[in-house]
Amino acid sequence: MKQLRQILQVSLRELSILRRNHMYRFCMVAFPVLVMFFFTSLMDDGLPTAMPVGVVDLDNTSTSRSLVQRLDAFQMSRVVAHYPSVSEARHAIQKNEIYAFLYIPKGTTDDLLASRQPKVSYYYSYTTLAAGALLMKDMKTISTLGSAAVGQATLRARGFTDAQIQTLLQPIRIDLHQIANPWTSYNSYLSTMMVPGMIMLFIFLISAYSLGNEVKFNTSKEWLALTDNNITLAMLGKFLPQTLIWLAIVYGYQIYVFYVLGFPHLGSPWMMVLLGLMQVLAAQGFGIFAFGLMPSLRMSMSVCSLWAVLSFSMAGSAFPVMGMDGPLQSLSWLFPLRHYYMLYQICVFNGYPLLEAWFHFAALAAFVLLPWLVVRKIKNAMLTYVYIP
Repeated sequence: MKQLRQILQVSLRELSILRRNHMYRFCMVAFPVLVMFFFTSLMDDGLPTAMPVGVVDLDNTSTSRSLVQRLDAFQMSRVVAHYPSVSEARHAIQKNEIYAFLYIPKGTTDDLLASRQPKVSYYYSYTTLAAGALLMKDMKTISTLGSAAVGQATLRARGFTDAQIQTLLQPIRIDLHQIANPWTSYNSYLSTMMVPGMIMLFIFLISAYSLGNEVKFNTSKEWLALTDNNITLAMLGKFLPQTLIWLAIVYGYQIYVFYVLGFPHLGSPWMMVLLGLMQVLAAQGFGIFAFGLMPSLRMSMSVCSLWAVLSFSMAGSAFPVMGMDGPLQSLSWLFPLRHYYMLYQICVFNGYPLLEAWFHFAALAAFVLLPWLVVRKIKNAMLTYVYIP
């Protein structure tokens, strides 16, 4: 009973600190909520639309103009300019005025009608990876549709039925199934990594910041005195209010993206609750561990910032971890966001049981337990260290 009373006293003290210090209000509530709405609204359409493309139409026939109109009708492409030459169109790409252009040489229609296989070229910039890949798909489709339209008219003139024409033009019909994200929505797979990653960044920083402030303002002895210098009870009482606030933010995010915005999820609500809990506890464990390794406000927060920023590259969302070099694949195990992302992908996004991702769950549990390795050093820092700016 005495221990519970001591934890409660430390928690009430921490709530008073949270109320007085505006930094906590901004970093624990305002900024996470702002990040949540910013990223989800930034990609609200799922895919980028109306991306600017150009056309170099030297054929200038009804067939070539029809191809350009079809390209402009696509959701992701918008024809914004016609250029007299390839060099001018290329210069427009270099100036970032357009992402791609379609080149239709002179005589294309005549060669099509004579079955001489004309060449229609398309150029796209991969400086912006998503824009280049999506526009390449649109222009490739347009090129295929153009040749198919001419072939269809020729075969119909020869007396072939529609079924025969379809068989000749497309001998093998592709039955495409995009699992779990059939809309190819960038919002569904980028926001679900970026927003939790940013929240974990704030948790890293606040965990180290709250411990560093005890040394900075020389209140650490007062803090430990409330628990008779029991560092375990002091840590539990200090981080209990923070944990509850972070859980409210994380669960609010989950309700917003999965039930308000309707992001795809096949996993059970209990799996999402467990994932949110492990996300918060693992991030706090790493932040406390970073301060324990280097009991300095400035150094511990620098380490937390660096580790959080690297997490976005090592999570495996933008570039698959299995495609990285061997040492980097091994290094990815040291980032909590990597294991959070894999648990989300396996158990929430695709709905597989937790047993399929037990090793990632175990890794997050290891991050939760990291503070036990440095708890004695933290106590020593609180009792003996003097803050150095």
